[in-house]
Amino acid sequence: MLKWTICFIKRGNELLLLNRTSEPGMGRWNGVGGKIEDKETPIESVIRETKEETGISIFEPRYSGQVTWISNGQKTGMYCYIAEVNNEFIYNTPVEVQEGILSWKKLEWVFHPKNKGVLPHLKEFLPIMFSNFSIYEHFCTFENDILVNHELIQLV
Repeated sequence: MLKWTICFIKRGNELLLLNRTSEPGMGRWNGVGGKIEDKETPIESVIRETKEETGISIFEPRYSGQVTWISNGQKTGMYCYIAEVNNEFIYNTPVEVQEGILSWKKLEWVFHPKNKGVLPHLKEFLPIMFSNFSIYEHFCTFENDILVNHELIQLV
Protein backbone atom coordinates (compact mmCIF):
# COMPACT_ATOMS: atom_id res chain seq x y z
CA MET A 1 0.00 0.00 0.00
CA LEU A 2 1.23 3.50 -0.86
CA LYS A 3 1.51 6.18 1.84
CA TRP A 4 0.05 9.25 0.12
CA THR A 5 -2.98 10.55 -1.78
CA ILE A 6 -3.38 13.55 -4.08
CA CYS A 7 -6.44 15.19 -5.58
CA PHE A 8 -6.76 17.45 -8.60
CA ILE A 9 -9.91 19.57 -8.44
CA LYS A 10 -11.03 20.51 -11.97
CA ARG A 11 -13.44 23.32 -12.82
CA GLY A 12 -13.93 23.55 -16.58
CA ASN A 13 -10.49 24.26 -18.02
CA GLU A 14 -8.92 25.12 -14.64
CA LEU A 15 -7.29 23.22 -11.79
CA LEU A 16 -7.19 24.27 -8.17
CA LEU A 17 -3.52 23.92 -7.31
CA LEU A 18 -1.44 24.43 -4.18
CA ASN A 19 1.92 26.20 -4.18
CA ARG A 20 3.55 24.45 -1.24
CA THR A 21 5.53 26.29 1.43
CA SER A 22 7.43 23.15 2.48
CA GLU A 23 8.86 19.97 1.02
CA PRO A 24 8.01 17.92 -0.92
CA GLY A 25 7.53 20.22 -3.87
CA MET A 26 8.20 23.47 -2.04
CA GLY A 27 7.59 26.49 -4.28
CA ARG A 28 5.87 24.51 -7.04
CA TRP A 29 2.22 24.02 -7.92
CA ASN A 30 0.62 20.63 -7.30
CA GLY A 31 -2.66 19.05 -6.26
CA VAL A 32 -3.81 18.78 -2.66
CA GLY A 33 -3.41 15.73 -0.48
CA GLY A 34 -1.29 14.07 2.12
CA LYS A 35 -0.45 11.03 4.15
CA ILE A 36 -2.90 8.16 4.62
CA GLU A 37 -3.63 7.74 8.32
CA ASP A 38 -3.82 4.39 10.15
CA LYS A 39 -6.95 2.39 9.32
CA GLU A 40 -7.86 4.87 6.56
CA THR A 41 -8.52 3.88 2.96
CA PRO A 42 -7.01 5.96 0.14
CA ILE A 43 -10.42 7.42 -0.79
CA GLU A 44 -11.12 8.34 2.85
CA SER A 45 -7.70 9.98 2.99
CA VAL A 46 -8.13 12.05 -0.17
CA ILE A 47 -11.59 13.26 0.92
CA ARG A 48 -10.25 14.22 4.38
CA GLU A 49 -7.06 15.85 3.07
CA THR A 50 -8.95 17.85 0.44
CA LYS A 51 -11.36 19.16 3.09
CA GLU A 52 -8.50 20.00 5.50
CA GLU A 53 -6.39 21.79 2.89
CA THR A 54 -9.11 23.62 0.94
CA GLY A 55 -12.32 23.55 2.98
CA ILE A 56 -13.99 21.90 -0.05
CA SER A 57 -16.04 18.75 0.49
CA ILE A 58 -15.61 16.39 -2.43
CA PHE A 59 -17.89 13.45 -3.12
CA GLU A 60 -16.95 10.44 -5.19
CA PRO A 61 -13.58 11.58 -6.54
CA ARG A 62 -12.50 9.46 -9.49
CA TYR A 63 -9.56 7.15 -8.81
CA SER A 64 -7.18 7.89 -11.67
CA GLY A 65 -4.16 5.70 -10.96
CA GLN A 66 -1.00 6.04 -8.97
CA VAL A 67 2.31 7.81 -9.29
CA THR A 68 5.36 6.03 -7.91
CA TRP A 69 9.09 6.66 -7.67
CA ILE A 70 12.15 5.43 -5.79
CA SER A 71 13.11 7.44 -2.71
CA ASN A 72 16.02 6.46 -0.48
CA GLY A 73 16.18 3.08 -2.19
CA GLN A 74 12.50 2.28 -1.60
CA LYS A 75 9.52 2.52 -3.90
CA THR A 76 6.95 5.03 -2.68
CA GLY A 77 4.10 6.96 -4.21
CA MET A 78 0.59 8.28 -4.12
CA TYR A 79 -2.92 7.33 -5.15
CA CYS A 80 -4.31 9.97 -7.53
CA TYR A 81 -7.87 11.24 -7.71
CA ILE A 82 -9.73 13.77 -9.83
CA ALA A 83 -12.71 15.67 -8.47
CA GLU A 84 -14.71 17.75 -10.93
CA VAL A 85 -16.84 20.67 -9.82
CA ASN A 86 -19.28 22.51 -12.08
CA ASN A 87 -18.27 25.71 -13.87
CA GLU A 88 -20.42 27.81 -11.52
CA PHE A 89 -18.59 26.53 -8.43
CA ILE A 90 -17.28 29.59 -6.56
CA TYR A 91 -13.99 29.33 -4.69
CA ASN A 92 -12.17 32.64 -4.64
CA THR A 93 -8.41 32.51 -5.02
CA PRO A 94 -5.63 33.13 -4.41
CA VAL A 95 -6.04 32.13 -0.79
CA GLU A 96 -3.31 31.42 1.72
CA VAL A 97 -3.72 28.22 3.73
CA GLN A 98 -1.45 26.42 6.18
CA GLU A 99 0.25 24.37 3.42
CA GLY A 100 0.74 27.28 0.98
CA ILE A 101 -1.27 29.27 -1.54
CA LEU A 102 -4.26 27.88 -3.45
CA SER A 103 -5.11 29.26 -6.87
CA TRP A 104 -7.06 28.29 -9.97
CA LYS A 105 -4.70 27.70 -12.90
CA LYS A 106 -5.68 27.29 -16.54
CA LEU A 107 -4.86 23.87 -18.02
CA GLU A 108 -2.91 25.50 -20.87
CA TRP A 109 -0.63 27.13 -18.30
CA VAL A 110 -0.23 23.96 -16.23
CA PHE A 111 0.77 21.85 -19.24
CA HIS A 112 2.82 24.46 -21.11
CA PRO A 113 6.21 22.90 -22.02
CA LYS A 114 8.15 25.91 -20.71
CA ASN A 115 6.31 26.03 -17.38
CA LYS A 116 8.81 25.31 -14.59
CA GLY A 117 6.33 26.26 -11.85
CA VAL A 118 4.66 22.84 -11.59
CA LEU A 119 6.26 19.59 -10.53
CA PRO A 120 7.80 18.07 -13.68
CA HIS A 121 6.08 14.68 -13.51
CA LEU A 122 2.65 16.31 -13.18
CA LYS A 123 2.82 17.35 -16.85
CA GLU A 124 3.50 13.70 -17.76
CA PHE A 125 0.83 11.85 -15.78
CA LEU A 126 -2.04 14.30 -15.45
CA PRO A 127 -2.94 14.67 -19.17
CA ILE A 128 -3.16 10.87 -19.37
CA MET A 129 -5.41 10.75 -16.30
CA PHE A 130 -7.72 13.40 -17.80
CA SER A 131 -7.97 11.84 -21.26
CA ASN A 132 -7.88 8.13 -20.53
CA PHE A 133 -10.05 6.17 -18.15
CA SER A 134 -7.63 3.26 -18.01
CA ILE A 135 -5.83 3.02 -14.70
CA TYR A 136 -2.04 3.21 -14.79
CA GLU A 137 0.89 3.27 -12.46
CA HIS A 138 3.06 6.17 -13.55
CA PHE A 139 6.57 5.16 -12.47
CA CYS A 140 8.85 8.20 -12.45
CA THR A 141 12.63 8.24 -12.26
CA PHE A 142 14.39 11.35 -11.02
CA GLU A 143 18.08 12.23 -10.98
CA ASN A 144 19.05 15.31 -8.96
CA ASP A 145 15.38 16.37 -8.84
CA ILE A 146 15.13 16.17 -12.65
CA LEU A 147 12.59 13.80 -14.21
CA VAL A 148 14.56 11.47 -16.51
CA ASN A 149 11.95 8.77 -17.18
CA HIS A 150 8.18 8.26 -17.03
CA GLU A 151 6.96 4.70 -17.47
CA LEU A 152 3.32 3.62 -17.82
CA ILE A 153 2.25 0.32 -16.29
CA GLN A 154 -1.40 -0.55 -16.93
CA LEU A 155 -3.20 -1.64 -13.76
CA VAL A 156 -6.80 -1.94 -14.99
